[in-house]
Amino acid sequence: MSDLLKGKKILVMGVANKRSIAWGCSQMMMENGAELIFTYQNDRIKKSLSRLVSEEEKLVECDVSDDASIENAFKLVNERFGKVDGILHAIAFANKEELGGEIMQASREGYALAQDISAYSLIAVAKYGREILNDPSSIVTLTYFGSERAIPNYNVMGVAKASLEASVRYLARDMAKYGTRVNAISAGAIKTLAVTGIKGHSELLKMSEERTVDGESVTIREVGGTCAFLMSDLSIGVVGDVIYVDKGVHLI
Repeated sequence: MSDLLKGKKILVMGVANKRSIAWGCSQMMMENGAELIFTYQNDRIKKSLSRLVSEEEKLVECDVSDDASIENAFKLVNERFGKVDGILHAIAFANKEELGGEIMQASREGYALAQDISAYSLIAVAKYGREILNDPSSIVTLTYFGSERAIPNYNVMGVAKASLEASVRYLARDMAKYGTRVNAISAGAIKTLAVTGIKGHSELLKMSEERTVDGESVTIREVGGTCAFLMSDLSIGVVGDVIYVDKGVHLI
């Protein structure tokens, strides 16, 4: 363990299970000395998260589709732990039927849902998070190359990730006055619960692996290393950026 994040408290939003990129980020932050607090959406996610996090008081319910839920969750975090030094936003969702075929088949409701949960939630988290974030502090979110390229079947999620990345830039501008820097990590394709919801995900994972510089997929811990850096004071000059952690897939 290093002391890169010693004394820092980080709020982690979006761990679903041990394969989650958010869990890889959590592992690396803990190994670098951070104290972590976790949010969960519902009892099902809480049950899964409890297998990874034994301290009940470090689990806080939060549904990012509900502003009141976010506000209440952050108030509870502040009451239990005081102000935090960072927030990891690792939350995205789209209906499975929107992740296949042609983009024109996307429903208006499905498109709006993907935008709400995957992109607007970052703005909401920043809005209420401002009250519990120290100066300096860091917000990190997770995106994917499908924001820039038309990845097969990614569809409304790709559009939502493009919106998320634009939100990072605007939030970085507006949160700077509060001492909070905002950045995104564009992670390579990894077999997570979210990826398995995409039609043809096996082919996507294989194609991504073949395009890495060493022929091996990036791991959740490798993504986590960059997250730990962005949460640390070493990244104080990195603002409003998207950092690729995909072993070079985006180069081709």
